[in-house]
Amino acid sequence: MPVSFELSSTAPARVRTDLLALPVFAGRVLGPGADALGDGIVDFLAEAGFEGKPGEVLALPANDVAAKAVLVIGLGEQDNVTVDGLRLAAATLTRKASQHASFATTLLDAAPAELDRGDVAQAIAEGVILGGYQFLRYKGDGKAAKLRKVTVVRSGRENLQWALERGAVIGEAVTWARDMVNEPAADKSPAAFAAAAKKLLRGKGVTVEVLSGPQLAAAKLGGLIGVGQGSDQPPRFVKVTYSPRGAKGSLAFVGKGVVFDSGGLSLKPPGGMETMKTDMAGGAAVLAAMSTLADLGVETKVVGYVPMVENMPSGKAIRPGDVLTIRNGKTVEVLNTDAEGRLILADALSMASEAKPDGIVDLATLTGACLVALGDKYAGLMGNDDDWRGQVADAAERASEKVWALPLPTEYRKQLESEIADLKNIGTSYGGALTAGLFLQEFVADVPWAHLDIAGPARAGSDDGYNPRGGTGFGVRTLVELAEGFQAS
Repeated sequence: MPVSFELSSTAPARVRTDLLALPVFAGRVLGPGADALGDGIVDFLAEAGFEGKPGEVLALPANDVAAKAVLVIGLGEQDNVTVDGLRLAAATLTRKASQHASFATTLLDAAPAELDRGDVAQAIAEGVILGGYQFLRYKGDGKAAKLRKVTVVRSGRENLQWALERGAVIGEAVTWARDMVNEPAADKSPAAFAAAAKKLLRGKGVTVEVLSGPQLAAAKLGGLIGVGQGSDQPPRFVKVTYSPRGAKGSLAFVGKGVVFDSGGLSLKPPGGMETMKTDMAGGAAVLAAMSTLADLGVETKVVGYVPMVENMPSGKAIRPGDVLTIRNGKTVEVLNTDAEGRLILADALSMASEAKPDGIVDLATLTGACLVALGDKYAGLMGNDDDWRGQVADAAERASEKVWALPLPTEYRKQLESEIADLKNIGTSYGGALTAGLFLQEFVADVPWAHLDIAGPARAGSDDGYNPRGGTGFGVRTLVELAEGFQAS
């Protein structure tokens, strides 16, 4: 059951709730509402060793307040509090309050004056939903959270309910993407993934088209067909169109949807397959973002393209040395069947380019090389247009999702030259994230395009801030920000 949010101007000490959560800054500087805890509270915090560091939490006696329980949460230096810091604080509170039915907090009033109040309210709602995320479907002893209501206490009377609801819409979209990434591959075949997408998008102001079987051949999706032929689970191609009346510009979102990647005949070692159910994280992010656009009133036309496939070894699988013909007519010599994501993205990018949108962005857990280069916190950002790449980077910054610009060196293009085809699907042992980007660029045509390699941040190896272990839903918030803030050149 979703968490509901409400605003309140009631004095914090008088709010009737299960848990009252109050902020404290570094040096035990009391935040909004914390003075209600009594004159000796600062000495009490000092004796307890509570300093007000970011994420620090301490339960206190519920004296002289209407709430059943009280805790304080550290925010760090008062002047350095950020929107994302408040998102993180809300996530921390939610985990601590998970076995309460409700909690109230004054985090909104703890924001520095220069921060937009709407942005802060949205971030608090996002933090609550993201921090409270659970995936318990296969847990026999899973303890579901009880939290159902969050009250955001503020001193003013401005109406920020819209911002809380916006944060809830985006947060729920991220949790859907997380669910899909965390789902075992056996339970999310391409057909099942496509069905889940249709269910998610029903009533969301979009049209959904699913291609399968002979339709894939008719659409000349040679990369998708080639990768999928080794599996008993046939591929799908999902196209989602959001077209508001009087649309201001058009965008294309492309997401890699490999539901499981064994490597094909270029078989991965066992350890390399353990997390390969996550190889459809880019596709999940695109579909989740598409589900929010109508609810958020986005004025830009957006079309999402998600090729869905399972990459398996069999007597029918493509072999190293085989040649595939992509939708735009270019031929690719497949020298490594474990470099499959770029083959299905080539088809999708070709199709997206034909519509001549104002900008294309693709998301893909594409290369281990990007993970080596940037670690598991940053996505690699590449593209063929500086202004468009800048818009994507700005959207990611607003969403507090970390990206880092990488080059597309023209001198590396020769690594993709094939003896028998237009190009091959791998380069040399070094710079693999860059040559993968150069490969994708071959299928974009003359359209501004950006590529996000999300191999690192798509999955968290351990609980990290508002990202629990497993799928993170990375990219959903960036895509939403990009669609809302898009500026046609």
